[in-house]
Amino acid sequence: MIATVGTRTADASRAAELRNVLRAIFWRNAIHKAPKSWFIIKRAMDIVIGSFMVIAAAPLCAAIALAIKLSSPGPVFFVQERVGKSGRPFNLFKFRTMVDGAHLLHKDVAHLNTCDGPALKIPNDPRLHALGAFLRRSSLDELPQLVNVLRGEMSLVGPRPALPHEVDNYLPHYHQRLTVPPGMTGLWQVSGRAEVQFRRWMAMDVWYSRNWSPLVDCWILVRTLPAVLRREGAW
Repeated sequence: MIATVGTRTADASRAAELRNVLRAIFWRNAIHKAPKSWFIIKRAMDIVIGSFMVIAAAPLCAAIALAIKLSSPGPVFFVQERVGKSGRPFNLFKFRTMVDGAHLLHKDVAHLNTCDGPALKIPNDPRLHALGAFLRRSSLDELPQLVNVLRGEMSLVGPRPALPHEVDNYLPHYHQRLTVPPGMTGLWQVSGRAEVQFRRWMAMDVWYSRNWSPLVDCWILVRTLPAVLRREGAW
């Protein structure tokens, strides 16, 4: 009981500290000068394009779900807590690409990590199931995130949704990336993904958070399909 209370107190303290950092960043940076119409346009794009993609991708998603169910024991979807805008947690949805219980093998594969930051990026991860590598390389595993977009937890364009332990290890200025909604695609995703060094990845996200606009979002969306087809850094 004491340990539980202590953990909750520590979590509350970290959350309060993060809120204070975000508040300072908000008032110090030009992101608040973005016209309100930009936010309306961004959300409208998410709803219109996201709804179209959900309808268009429905047969493909059904086929992927069936293939996962037949080829790998365990659930079809992988649900994981991520950190959204202003540090708010949410459950991210993906098609499961690893064997059931892969999180229990984290320590066994940590030495294979190629990322120079707190994220875990492993090429040819041994925890992938039979279809996992294909789903990762093609980015088809991320289609369920359209649900997160329609729910307003994510945007079509924005920084990659971070894990809580990654945020806990951020340098102070990295928290700037949490001032915008996370996205299905973004500068990092169209610039090499896992092949990009962690500092450059964070720099891209911070730049986006300070300079985004509907035109920037459209530019990134246009670059997304060629990046997916190239499969650079898609592990």
